[in-house]
Amino acid sequence: MPITKEAMITLCGRPNVGKSSLTNALVGEKIAIVSNKPQTTRTRIRGVVNTGDTQLVLMDTPGLHKAQNRLGDYMVKVVENSLSDIDVVVMLVEPIAHVGKPEEILIERLKRSGEKAILVINKIDTVKKEDLLAVIAAYQGAYDFDAIIPVSARTGEGLEDLLDTLKGYAQGGPQLYPDDMTTDQSDSQVCAEIVREKILYCLQREVPHGVAIEVTKFSQRNSSDIIDLDVTIYCEKASHKGILIGKGGEMLKKISTMARADIETFMGAQVYLQTWVKVKENWRDNLNTIRSFGYDGEQ
Repeated sequence: MPITKEAMITLCGRPNVGKSSLTNALVGEKIAIVSNKPQTTRTRIRGVVNTGDTQLVLMDTPGLHKAQNRLGDYMVKVVENSLSDIDVVVMLVEPIAHVGKPEEILIERLKRSGEKAILVINKIDTVKKEDLLAVIAAYQGAYDFDAIIPVSARTGEGLEDLLDTLKGYAQGGPQLYPDDMTTDQSDSQVCAEIVREKILYCLQREVPHGVAIEVTKFSQRNSSDIIDLDVTIYCEKASHKGILIGKGGEMLKKISTMARADIETFMGAQVYLQTWVKVKENWRDNLNTIRSFGYDGEQ
């Protein structure tokens, strides 16, 4: 069926509420990295869903948080810029019968922007159904959402209802992305994010938040399905470099092995991955370095 309608949709919410998991679930494949650590998503990622004659463009944004450095300032700006000139905002919350400070801030910004908004209560597989009534009541009293939809990005419950609701915001217009496109990120960008995801998974405390990934080589060998991928991991301190590499290189090997497996699944090809670790002190507070890593402030 040809695409005749489209809708631009922003997903917003506090860190770790499940925006990236929901984006992946709706798109049907992993385009955004996921971890249990805050500030996993750093920039706006577009996911594309074609359903019937409608194309939904989902914009996954960083979790709204109090910025501690210039990178944090950039991430907050991404959220703010994503709440205007769209068809609908999807505000994600956890099934807690209390409107927290991040949610209050987002609701105030929704009131100022005047954009249409729906509330999605995620992670309903973690609570009893009767407990959702108090959650719904708390948010009904805070803002006049067009709809309130309980879902579980993990189990898929409620996702069809959500898609049907989102399709209602679509308007006639040209198809923005080709039928086979699921994200606006390049293959090398997705591969870099996968490496960062594995660092978030393998390491604790401050180290994972202070890394940036640069793909320095991404090429396919002649007459072969093998992809050569060279990746540099930047960290802020020499001590962090030692942690990333690990004793005898074991940690870097673990990160690389896990990343290669996911990258091969994403690319559908064999990948030869080489990784290096370099120190770039305090890069999160250096505007030029932030921009060189792709966080250019134009999101």
